[in-house]
Amino acid sequence: MKNNIKVVVATHKKYKMPKNEMYLPLHVGAEGKKNIGYTKDNTGDNISQKNPFFCELTGLYWAWKNLEADYIGLAHYRRHFSHTKKSKEKFENVLTLKEAKKILEDTDVILPKKRNYIIETMYSHYEHTMYVEPLDIVGTIIKNRHSKYFREFENLKKRRSGHMFNMFIMKKNIFDDYCNWLFDILFELEKNIDETKYDQFHARFYGRISELLLDVYLLTNKIKYKECNFIYMEKINKIAKIKGFLAAKFGGKKYEGSF
Repeated sequence: MKNNIKVVVATHKKYKMPKNEMYLPLHVGAEGKKNIGYTKDNTGDNISQKNPFFCELTGLYWAWKNLEADYIGLAHYRRHFSHTKKSKEKFENVLTLKEAKKILEDTDVILPKKRNYIIETMYSHYEHTMYVEPLDIVGTIIKNRHSKYFREFENLKKRRSGHMFNMFIMKKNIFDDYCNWLFDILFELEKNIDETKYDQFHARFYGRISELLLDVYLLTNKIKYKECNFIYMEKINKIAKIKGFLAAKFGGKKYEGSF
């Protein structure tokens, strides 16, 4: 395989970044914002202005339209792939170019380890924690415009695990096809929904729905992948997360923010 692998690290603020040459820090939602010293997603062909709704997907779109590499990936400033634990210092455990090349020798895509919901399906978890209308509209769009994917979309109502976080490293031809498919669906969703009916947190449904669509695409096309560990660069409030989940599932209370 060729050596050119680029992983965009989506961030909206200055933050410690992996030093490895594989990573490209990208300021997402840069349109109208102060320069923080990273490549900005409002250059070239871009949708930077959609960031309040599309989240890190404005970075994904920028990479699709403006980045040349044999493999392209997406990570987050507070969440990275990690192949082996070498040190207590988290940034020393972030996946390197050498490690990524080794994994990609016999696969086309690197994904994070699956998240298991156990007592929820992928669909019911979304339905309980978020407003489900946008996701249902996406189902109709897929049925009408990309019908071969509809079976896997419906399987979200059965599956209890998935590759979340919009994290991956993909072979370029797969990456291009995935982005073409994904953004066709999301731009059609834009035409069929009023984002202003939701508060700032819930209006970011484009990014959240895309997390569910990744496996729909990969499983439908039977694309070969390997899973990789991932690490959070900051502590997660697990107690608050569990309380929030239980309140959503059993109390009908939607999430009010990230944990």
